[in-house]
Amino acid sequence: MRPPCELVVREMIPAFRTLVAKQLIEKYQFSQMEVAESLGTTQAAISNYIYSKRGKKGREQLESKPLVQSTVSEVTERIAKTKFSLMDATLVFCKLCMALKGGELMCNMHKRLVSFPENCNICAETAHK
Repeated sequence: MRPPCELVVREMIPAFRTLVAKQLIEKYQFSQMEVAESLGTTQAAISNYIYSKRGKKGREQLESKPLVQSTVSEVTERIAKTKFSLMDATLVFCKLCMALKGGELMCNMHKRLVSFPENCNICAETAHK
């Protein structure tokens, strides 16, 4: 059994963290340690994100989505300019996850992970519950 949430944990969260980490470092000149503290992870994890050892597969698919781009920009700006708590970041990510689960990107990724029939609607059903 591989529910859509497993896909989120294995690919989407690392991909989202990668995009946020890269933008914090490139646009706001954060150190890897500062990014790690902001995202509630380790400096080693941030290094893996930056050098595409984690989150690469999902990142390539997320990068092209306007909703993801705007969410990454919102999160990085808020982290850089205010005290954006881990709770705030979690809430933003959960909202993004819910929006993605109801869309084609998550559904297609999930169908590649698990052999479901073409008319499967698990992702859409769980996004609205």
